Amino acid sequence: MKKIFKTIAILAATTASMMAPLLIGGCASVSSIAPQDYKAESPQLDLAKYFNGKVDGWGMVQDRSGKVIRRMVVEMDCTWVGNEGVLDESFTWSDGKKEKRIWKITKNGDQYIGRAGDVVGVANGEAAGNTLRWAYTLKLPDDQGGYDMSMDDWMWQIDDKTIANRTKMSKFGLQFAEISIFFRKR
Repeated sequence: MKKIFKTIAILAATTASMMAPLLIGGCASVSSIAPQDYKAESPQLDLAKYFNGKVDGWGMVQDRSGKVIRRMVVEMDCTWVGNEGVLDESFTWSDGKKEKRIWKITKNGDQYIGRAGDVVGVANGEAAGNTLRWAYTLKLPDDQGGYDMSMDDWMWQIDDKTIANRTKMSKFGLQFAEISIFFRKR
């Protein structure tokens, strides 16, 4: 019996030592990109200009294997007064579920702070060139487990009317889903 436990311990230690560089390398590649890498790109992304008025969106959620598990349509009604914005999002999911999220955003130069009912604390955003990166914690609805998920949310303005958005959702450093949305300003 001692021999079996010793063999299991050796296998566990070997596996852990082999996986550590992969996990560390995976984390390093995610954090090596910054909004400043896009500072020369245009058109210049300014949330107050783009998300002002009616905006439509279409997208999907993929699990960690890449399988599409949900699709959505988003209708947004957005308003800005000075450096304060409200993004009123209405989601219609492929399974018929409807959700609403209302973002309250404050702009300070190239920095943004966002709040929403299902965001734990605040979302911090940084813009440069045609790009914005948000980092925040999202509380999933109870019917999806109610977990707090880390969101690494990127937006790239393609032209005056189009933004591509990709968000990686993770917990304990492991990615569970990726969300892709394309926005079109009316």
